Amino acid sequence: MSSTGRYRDALAVAEFRAIFAAHVVSVTGMVVANFALTVLIYARTGSPLLSALVFTVTFAPYLVAGTLLNALTDRLPIRRLLVWCNLASAALTAVMAVPGTPVVMLLALAFGRGLIAPVIAGARAATLPDVVPGPAFVPARSLLRLVSQSALLGGTAVAGVLLTGVSATGVLIGNAACFAVSAALLRFGTVERRPEDTAERPSLIRDSFNGMGAMFRVRPLRRVLLLSWAVPALGVAAEALAVPYTGSVHAGSLGAGLFLSAVPAGAVLGEVLTNTLADAGRQVRLVGWAAATVFAPMLVFVLHPPLAVALPLLVVSGLGFAHHLGLDRLLMDVAPEELRGRALNLQSTGLMFWQGLGFAAAGAAAQFLGAAQVIALAGCCGLLCVACLIGPGPARRPEHRTDAPVTAASE
Repeated sequence: MSSTGRYRDALAVAEFRAIFAAHVVSVTGMVVANFALTVLIYARTGSPLLSALVFTVTFAPYLVAGTLLNALTDRLPIRRLLVWCNLASAALTAVMAVPGTPVVMLLALAFGRGLIAPVIAGARAATLPDVVPGPAFVPARSLLRLVSQSALLGGTAVAGVLLTGVSATGVLIGNAACFAVSAALLRFGTVERRPEDTAERPSLIRDSFNGMGAMFRVRPLRRVLLLSWAVPALGVAAEALAVPYTGSVHAGSLGAGLFLSAVPAGAVLGEVLTNTLADAGRQVRLVGWAAATVFAPMLVFVLHPPLAVALPLLVVSGLGFAHHLGLDRLLMDVAPEELRGRALNLQSTGLMFWQGLGFAAAGAAAQFLGAAQVIALAGCCGLLCVACLIGPGPARRPEHRTDAPVTAASE
């Protein structure tokens, strides 16, 4: 059990505390501001489509930035990259807050900020092994995920309360301030780490693609990355269809809010319990079972359960997202050392993109099938993906072999 690492081990590192605090400030501000921006655009236009585009332009850039800019973390000092990205986000948000800014410009600014977000996420992920090496690394990654999940749980509620007394413009100004505070925490609370000499490297885009090719040629790493993306992409189907499903069971807006909160609540609970009660080896062995737990409860939705049954099912589904703990350990084990930073970067940015695509795909499928049927179908596809990506054999691969399978069956 001693090799597992605990949350207090990560928080004992002063530099990680600065990164953690910066993340808390920026992600909470971002969730609240995105909600406020949606309200602002809807109030100006009365268009559900235009207001929904706020979330589209937030997720879509993850593909562009994650693919074309993943080599940045090997070229620029990470502290400098994080500080300037937060300051750029603050500037873009401040412009959004200018009264009378056209809606098209608001969406363009949101897209620009969306391009920066994956660079921040990737740089933060790439620097963690140096900041919290050894057993504290996985709890550190877990804490950052818990912040994101908690922000999703409470951020919209906080935004709703704020908007009763503060204008959407005021909330955006507050978000700009959050990014500025995050930049200050990173500037004065972290250590600068300079990359190796990059004089002989190819162009940024070519270097990014070369790195992706190298990562996907390592078979165990490829499987870890694909599983990291497939589970959230298919597992978000219930959240994506919360409103139409709760409407079909006559649960009202309160029911929709509870429906949306159930999976994140289960995810927070599952990750905390797994990190506290399971040692490192067990976390790895549980990857397959936990990933399957995300999807098995979704199959019950083919019966169109009432809200009182659906909510416990979704909480159980959320518990399965504790598989991220074991996946983090597998990724650190199977990634060649020279590709580890980029692999962590690509895992983080790719997860957000595929999750966003999963939202869109579930919504599109629900145009032809009922919400309950789409949720159950996503559960079937998810179980199939888990079965295909979890294979027999040793989980740890010696000497970076490119043909060793990834498994959750042994450590």
